[in-house]
Amino acid sequence: MSLISKTALVTGAGQGIGRSTAQRLARAGANLIIQDIDADALSETMLHLKAFNVDVLTLTGDLTEADVPEQVVQDCVKAFGGLDIVINNAGILRDASFMKMSELDWDLIMKVHLKGAFSVTKAAWNIMREKNYGRVVNTGSNAGIFGSFGQANYSTAKLGLWGFTQSLAKEGEKRNIRTNCIAPIAGTRMTATVMPAEVVEALKPEYVAPIVGFLA
Repeated sequence: MSLISKTALVTGAGQGIGRSTAQRLARAGANLIIQDIDADALSETMLHLKAFNVDVLTLTGDLTEADVPEQVVQDCVKAFGGLDIVINNAGILRDASFMKMSELDWDLIMKVHLKGAFSVTKAAWNIMREKNYGRVVNTGSNAGIFGSFGQANYSTAKLGLWGFTQSLAKEGEKRNIRTNCIAPIAGTRMTATVMPAEVVEALKPEYVAPIVGFLA
């Protein structure tokens, strides 16, 4: 698989599936823009990407802030002349039983997972339409399909990404923009709060990255 001459944006690339995805795309030869709110985590991801000899731009903006997604995409265009692939992977957890869940717990999850994916993809959409080429991969979750105790907010947002994906897949088809959604379970810093240590160790994010690379 070769992505030489393609440019990919990976949000939430500071750890877990995002970092592994960035490595997979770099191995295929793509120019990369990696985004995360955690600058230290991004620096660590950069160390993992050095071996692949591709151009990498790091961005630490908060995707929930107004105008930041648009600026991220414009920085991609300025650095590499375009944008071909968007991996909407950024996410957080605010777990609580439904009885104890606050409106802030609910709103933050919707803002990061749903609004973040919408804003980034919206900023990139016309670029992809004009060149008749684009690949969008949204990171859903098995929690969105099966539900998960203490994660009513997260499960709702992740299944929302599935509906978002299905609509974009139809709208982008004539312009050769393919949109897909994965629903993985992986052992990451985020899921370590809800899974036993041995499960976290067994379900490495490196096992998810190949399918993201294929869809890209």
